[in-house]
Amino acid sequence: MIVYSVLFLIVFIMAMSLRTLFLPNALQEKFISWQSFVYLLFIYSTLFLGFGLLYFLFMQIGFEILTENGETIKGRKVYELQTSFYFSGITLFSVGYGDVSPVGYGRLIAILEGMIGYTIPASFVVRTVIDFRRERG
Repeated sequence: MIVYSVLFLIVFIMAMSLRTLFLPNALQEKFISWQSFVYLLFIYSTLFLGFGLLYFLFMQIGFEILTENGETIKGRKVYELQTSFYFSGITLFSVGYGDVSPVGYGRLIAILEGMIGYTIPASFVVRTVIDFRRERG
C-alpha cells in the first residue's frame, strides 16, 4: 500500500511540474500551449520511431549497425526491433547509456539523430519566442 502511495505521489509531482509549463503564474505569462506541447511530442515520436526503423531495416539488409556489449545484435526480429527503438530513443534524447553502440554506417545515422535531437528544443524555444512577440506586437 505504501509503494502505491509513493508511486502516486511521484506521478502527481511530475504532472504538477509539467502543468507549470502551460499555466501562467504571477511573474510570467503563458509561453507554451497544449497544442505546442502535443506538436513537440508528435515531432519527437515520429523521429524516434523513424530512426528506430532505419536502424532495424539496415540490420535486416545485412549491415552491422548496432552492437550490444560489443557483440553484433542477432536473434529474434522482435528483439532487434526493440533494441533499435531503444537505441533511437537514447540517442535522440542524448542519454547514451553505452550498452548499445553504433558501428559502421550506424555511427553516421546516430550523429545525425543526435544533432536533430539537440536542435529540436532550441528551435522550439525560438519558435515560441517569435510567436509570442508576434502576438504582443
